[in-house]
Amino acid sequence: MPLRTFGPRRTRVEVRKIVGVARILLALILITALVGDFDYVLGFATFVTSNFFSYFTVQSAIAGVVLFFTAARIAFRRPVDPPWLDILRVLVTSYMVVSGIVFLSIVIQSSTRDYTIEVPWSSQLLHFWIPAFALLDWMLDFGKARLTWRPLAWIVVYPLLWGVFTLVRGAGVGWYPYFFLDPVQVSGPLETVLYCALALVLMTGVAAGLIALTRLRWAPRWTSPTG
Repeated sequence: MPLRTFGPRRTRVEVRKIVGVARILLALILITALVGDFDYVLGFATFVTSNFFSYFTVQSAIAGVVLFFTAARIAFRRPVDPPWLDILRVLVTSYMVVSGIVFLSIVIQSSTRDYTIEVPWSSQLLHFWIPAFALLDWMLDFGKARLTWRPLAWIVVYPLLWGVFTLVRGAGVGWYPYFFLDPVQVSGPLETVLYCALALVLMTGVAAGLIALTRLRWAPRWTSPTG
């Protein structure tokens, strides 16, 4: 069954402009959330700037800002996204989605212990709303390339590098961004490995789902510029 295609060139250009504006708004919301979260943690006596920027969520969000501004510029200039951009979108979107899942699990777990984690509006944006908007951008974008499965091999590279850096840095400064990385808060190295492995599996699963959406034969796509 042939791929479904949409609209004349004028309609395509108009839709791509809307996509570009939406991506700019998403990048601006990300910046607002990052600034808001930074301002929120400034109120803690134990706040350290380098610790804030060591969070996987924060680093993923910063990458998202750059990515969505870049994607917006391309949406204004080109009828379809280049494959390299969609690969980066798969990676960053997967990181943001899993960051939200991990954060939600930590919040839920805290309710069963003797402490409570506050979730200010900035954290709600970073961990829940923005990942949802990024997923929506992916699902509604008719300008996606048809991706191969190769990016699944790349999805774990950055998290692994981040994990090694965080463990080495944590041992030196005595601080870890997530409880399952802190030797004091887990039963042993095996528990840390299991949590990290689960996060990597989740990232790979999310990325596989995003790629699969580009490979469905019925998925709507724009015709080529000459079509």
